[in-house]
Amino acid sequence: MTNTQTLTSTDEVVDAFFTAFGSGDSETLLGLFSTPTDLRANGAPNVPWVGSKAAKDEVAGFFGSFGETLDFQSFELHSRITEGANAVAFATAVFAVKATGKTFRNDLAIHFTVVDGEITRYHVYEDSYAIHEAFNA
Repeated sequence: MTNTQTLTSTDEVVDAFFTAFGSGDSETLLGLFSTPTDLRANGAPNVPWVGSKAAKDEVAGFFGSFGETLDFQSFELHSRITEGANAVAFATAVFAVKATGKTFRNDLAIHFTVVDGEITRYHVYEDSYAIHEAFNA
């Protein structure tokens, strides 16, 4: 498990985020976020994770909703641009919605801001139309 107190750079924290996310280590993942956090995902109201989150339990609910509603098929991190406290990661994910059985491909970008070894901003920009369609029965 990564001790977030020893992570000093934006890249180290973002790497720790993707390692924890990929391994399903929610304790480490949630430990990387500040309280409050500026977490935002825009999209249709039928998508469980959309909206703005700030409190630790809201951030936990955001990430927990993926496992509750989706079956993971693939995730590929393509690249990252880092400048100071900010990093933007580009990825492609494929998921199936458990309730509908529909699959969607999500090309996404995530904007991280890291201050004092914690993620203070997490804004995700994703294919909200494809996700909305996959959640429609």
